[in-house]
Amino acid sequence: MSLNGKRALVTGATSGIGLAIAKALAEAGARVMINGFGSPEQIATAQEQAGGALYHGADMSKPAEIEAMMAAAQDQLGGVDILVNNAGIQFVSPVEDFPAEKWDAILAINLSSAFHTTRLAVPGMKAAGWGRIINTASAHSLVASPFKSAYVAAKHGIAGFTKAVALEVATDGVTVNCISPGYVWTPLVEQQIPDTMAARGLTREQVIQDVLLKAQPTRQFVTVEQVAATAIFLCSDAASQITGANISMDGGWTAA
Repeated sequence: MSLNGKRALVTGATSGIGLAIAKALAEAGARVMINGFGSPEQIATAQEQAGGALYHGADMSKPAEIEAMMAAAQDQLGGVDILVNNAGIQFVSPVEDFPAEKWDAILAINLSSAFHTTRLAVPGMKAAGWGRIINTASAHSLVASPFKSAYVAAKHGIAGFTKAVALEVATDGVTVNCISPGYVWTPLVEQQIPDTMAARGLTREQVIQDVLLKAQPTRQFVTVEQVAATAIFLCSDAASQITGANISMDGGWTAA
């Protein structure tokens, strides 16, 4: 499909799922702005891989910086037709030991940032009569796992936020959906392995096989390319009547 002439903003897009979606959007013809952290070299590589994408380094935990990013997208892209809220962090700990500052950061980046980008993107989408908002949720938007109270709370929140906004813009040519992958082999997943090892007293291989892949009946990680392909489909005319949906890509994890 062609997204020629569309303008896209993808948060958390310097690696992993976000970068894969940004690359797919650029390959489909969209002009892209990416956001995320990383070294100057990592950011430059991500921009190149995403078709020469623009970059904004907003800290997604800070509403003022999000507003500056959205203003930059307006100035440099001319607006945002496709918004992908993908930024996310993780922390694994029993609730009684969960640092309050980690809770606040996860809720801010994984949930509240999507509110701030969406509230600023919707007016332009309504005016254009076309828009796509895609939120990266998780199997944890539907089910819980121990030691991830903040992440589970944020992802359940994203699922509800998606539904509410979808209903608000249903007659404006704008669709709002979330994709809920199971475990995808990304830096975010890899980085939580040591914390899970400590929390559960397991080896690295035990965490991969007995915690991560055990949840997925296919016993396979979801790939970033599979998530990106689903995002591209949601941007298509064929998906114009899919809105308010939570699309599971979890190898059967939430089927039970």
